[in-house]
Amino acid sequence: MAVKIFEGKPEGARYRIAVVASRFNDLIGQRLLKGALETLSSRGVAEKNIEVAWVPGAWEIPVVARKMLKTGKFQGVIALGAVIRGETSHHEHIGTEVAAGLRGITEETGHPVAFGVLTTETVDQALARAGEKSDNKGAEAALHLLETLSVLDQIQ
Repeated sequence: MAVKIFEGKPEGARYRIAVVASRFNDLIGQRLLKGALETLSSRGVAEKNIEVAWVPGAWEIPVVARKMLKTGKFQGVIALGAVIRGETSHHEHIGTEVAAGLRGITEETGHPVAFGVLTTETVDQALARAGEKSDNKGAEAALHLLETLSVLDQIQ
């Protein structure tokens, strides 16, 4: 009995990718975006095949991600931002709803949305996860998106 195995190859030459990034906690968002763009470029995604939409905060990421996918121009989206604990439980509600919104977009459209929205206790934790040299979750989200797109292509 031969088992068919689908394994993603993180190569992006044939993909058009949308990135939706939150301006709130901009220092972190800029670093996440840099990591994502560097990874996409190093994996063969042409600059002309990447479009970035900046939104005010994490709350707005799902609606813009959905709109970008509905244009039919993109095979996937990378969502980037940082939701950091404040003095109230507000961050918990935002983080949960953003994640649910992005999951819903994937289910609705059949296109992957890579989750690069940090949910941390402190700014220092967020900065560590948006590292300049390593552990950049924007770069990781880009890599995951390309691997997922590759698996989807193999299944089809």
